[in-house]
Amino acid sequence: MSLAASYPITGNTVNCRSGPGTSYGVKKSYKKGQNVSITCQTSGTSVNGNSIWDKTSDGCYVADYYVKTGKNGYVTSKCGGGSSGGSSDSHCKKVNAAGINLIAQWEGFVASPKPDPIGLPTVGYGHLCKKKGCAEVKYKFPLSKTTAKQLLNDDLPTYTACLAKVLNSKVKLNDNQWAALTSWTFNNGCGNVATSTLVKRLNKGENPNTVASQELPKWRLAGGRVLQGLVNRRKAEIKLFKTASSKQAYPKCQ
Repeated sequence: MSLAASYPITGNTVNCRSGPGTSYGVKKSYKKGQNVSITCQTSGTSVNGNSIWDKTSDGCYVADYYVKTGKNGYVTSKCGGGSSGGSSDSHCKKVNAAGINLIAQWEGFVASPKPDPIGLPTVGYGHLCKKKGCAEVKYKFPLSKTTAKQLLNDDLPTYTACLAKVLNSKVKLNDNQWAALTSWTFNNGCGNVATSTLVKRLNKGENPNTVASQELPKWRLAGGRVLQGLVNRRKAEIKLFKTASSKQAYPKCQ
């Protein structure tokens, strides 16, 4: 095994997360100028146009955008070979119209930032604010339904990427199944999806329709209580998941 090379952090305070994306939990933070050792690299949430994430010797992932490697591309081997999807560059980055409409319907339209049912600040169709007042959003408030859909489309590659990351390449999903699972991931977050029984069962090769029908209804809690809206959303996701389609979305996008 080659020794991990060290590179300096360029951001003021850069979070190192449990997975390659901004929806994963923060395990630790690095200060500007601190050297980090990179053991491998993978793709994930795009940060200012850079979708590479670096796994450090601390076992967590930091956005490559904030690491001065001296190159725009990979500088070491890719992470994970066997258990990861290995298809993060070929899966569908976004979802079909049925998926967009489903997510928009159940997230609901919010023109200006306000708390969702469990108190998290959101805007548009379920965009979770990352900065005070959703300052990271490039569209003018109040949003129109058109700009809210554009924001949703901007957000989706984060969730399709983390979904692709945890599914192995033996799983085959059409565009309706992919859209339904992306809606579920968008709603519950990458960290929860990565450790879910649903993903484990799909990776074992179980029938996707059976797995979705049995596992999706379990995801009905928010803030520790059952929400009827989530019960209904899971039913809609299952209906879309089980809608036949010949167009493949994972592991390769058609």
